[in-house]
Amino acid sequence: MNYQANYEKWLVDPRLCAEGRAELEAISSDEKAKEYRFGGELAFGTAGMRGIIGYGMNMMNIYTVMRASAGLAEFILSLGGDAAARGVVISYDTRRKSEEFAYAAASVLAQKGIKSYVFPDVHPVPMLSYAVRYLKTKAGVMITASHNPKEYNGYKVYGEDGAQMSPEDTEKVVGYIEKITDYLSVSGDINSPLIERVGEKLDEDYIEELSKLCLSPEAVEKCGKSLKLVYTPVHGSGYVPVRMIFEKLGINATMVEAQTQKDSEFSTVKVPNPEFKETLEMGIALANEIDADVVFGTDPDADRLGVALKNDEGEFVALSGNQVGILLLDYILTRLKEENALPENAAVVKSFVTTGMAKAICEEFGVTLFETPVGFKFIGEKIKEWEKSGEYTFVFGFEESCGYLRGTHARDKDAVVASMLCAEMVSYYTYIGKTVFARLKEIYAKYGYVLDLNISTQYSGLNAMKEMNAVVDGLKSKTAVALGGKRVLATRDYSTAKRFDHTTGEVSALDIPKCNCVYYELEGGSFICVRPSGTEPKLKVYYSLREADEATAKRALEIMKESVGALLQ
Repeated sequence: MNYQANYEKWLVDPRLCAEGRAELEAISSDEKAKEYRFGGELAFGTAGMRGIIGYGMNMMNIYTVMRASAGLAEFILSLGGDAAARGVVISYDTRRKSEEFAYAAASVLAQKGIKSYVFPDVHPVPMLSYAVRYLKTKAGVMITASHNPKEYNGYKVYGEDGAQMSPEDTEKVVGYIEKITDYLSVSGDINSPLIERVGEKLDEDYIEELSKLCLSPEAVEKCGKSLKLVYTPVHGSGYVPVRMIFEKLGINATMVEAQTQKDSEFSTVKVPNPEFKETLEMGIALANEIDADVVFGTDPDADRLGVALKNDEGEFVALSGNQVGILLLDYILTRLKEENALPENAAVVKSFVTTGMAKAICEEFGVTLFETPVGFKFIGEKIKEWEKSGEYTFVFGFEESCGYLRGTHARDKDAVVASMLCAEMVSYYTYIGKTVFARLKEIYAKYGYVLDLNISTQYSGLNAMKEMNAVVDGLKSKTAVALGGKRVLATRDYSTAKRFDHTTGEVSALDIPKCNCVYYELEGGSFICVRPSGTEPKLKVYYSLREADEATAKRALEIMKESVGALLQ
């Protein structure tokens, strides 16, 4: 692709907005910047598209958003019937240009004769997922880059079931998008009567649905008002709905006021990712000031929840997504069993890179555990499948990246319901005279210690995704007998959906959607998994090490990292 020709074509095009022209003129002597912006196109995959905000074919801007929306419009029109009348619901978070991109998408759909509903203010991912089925639309669009740095934004597409669009339908959308070679040719009708605002009743009904999922109403009634809980939305879209559900249930929460403001620069944090303890620092400082016991934080689109708890020494520790996941899993199954409400066909779903401890907990409660590739849409697909077949009842789904879902109101991870569940979990353990941290230690004592860690390597440049995939592909031609002193029992190649048993030499099929990932089953219940991120230029290595205790696990991790590093060379 001739980046210089593409750059010049955009620069001289009279349809380019003044902001875009000024930005492109400013990089006239920067060949690297021009190559990055015009040497490739922003990929549209199963998670939609995500990129750095700026002008160019490989950037997030109004032209790439309108082009994607035009492709989505053609797909909807191809469905015939009442698809256009049912339309698309659109939401957006607090990122740069999110609202502008949302209305640009709506204008393109309107120009094509397709109805759209746009939220009047920022709303999180789970509420967009809920809205798709609530409004019975044919699709949904969420403008967000989730927990990425402030320079990014993105475009996520949802199917009529409320889950992120299936790979099959996404491929069709991409086909329509790729037919549009003139980025600046797409137009819209922002004043069309086909664009309608989403009403407030949806918000009220969503909160009502969440309140029905409360498992410990008595404990919440007794302890909720006196809870010492700090919550920060980290300048994102979680502030209003999380506050609403806490107020609905009577749960006391102190807000980090400086971070309740909608701020596209996320100026009080380095990165708006609640997986990191430093993102929760203001919340922890406030918690220490008011002697609180727990800190919650949600990311900009409120699909991820980060949690920090006081340990036995009174210091706050940030829990990993795996730790929050096993606490919630244990709590949900415990309470359902105590109330004789655990379905006989109960099922839990997790991604295959999520902690191996989930298996032990599910076995203890007689619950079936299912694994999916990374991406909550696959968990959403299981919910849809079981609603039709009745074979299983979904009780909980989670991913190690701080994504959790209880209930079927949404088909994506929901930090609002997760905030509610964690708050009621704190109430429950307070009610029975225990701390959540104490319960975590009990879980480790019962099932054995597991150290779960995800280490990412950042890539950059136009070929970042290609380079990361090449590393994973290289593993498929190597046979690992042992890693970090642990015997490799089996290797799973998810790109072919095959499992090779090192002991028997047998090759068996994996009943799971294909993805580019290599997974090593290790002795003792440990595993290592290597995969490229689907949303950002990072190669991820997941470690799940089962050991006698934390100290042993940490020593084993250092040995394992060296072994895996050598394998990746």
